[in-house]
Amino acid sequence: METPASVIESLISKAETYGNTRYELSKLKSLENTNIIASSLLSRGIIAMTVILFLLFVNVGIALLLGELLGRSFYGFFIVASFYLLVGVVFYFFLYRWIRKPVSNFLITHLLQ
Repeated sequence: METPASVIESLISKAETYGNTRYELSKLKSLENTNIIASSLLSRGIIAMTVILFLLFVNVGIALLLGELLGRSFYGFFIVASFYLLVGVVFYFFLYRWIRKPVSNFLITHLLQ
């Protein structure tokens, strides 16, 4: 028959092992969530940069085309710049609904998995 001291020591040993296992498990879950978020942001960033470069060249082409149609090259660039000013104002007013809220929801969803 085991003595009460050995039973307590066994329980303490098992509790310590359980605590270490839970700590390692939480570290691995955190690492997995960080990996999911980082890889998702990186892939989306690469796609965003590709789209931005495409749009840059398309906009320069449109500006040159408009400038040629209007007789002065800089007129086309003013028109394209005005368009982007308008787009920027719209984004400013709808920033929370279109950008902040979806990004926050994405991060929270992946962090709480």
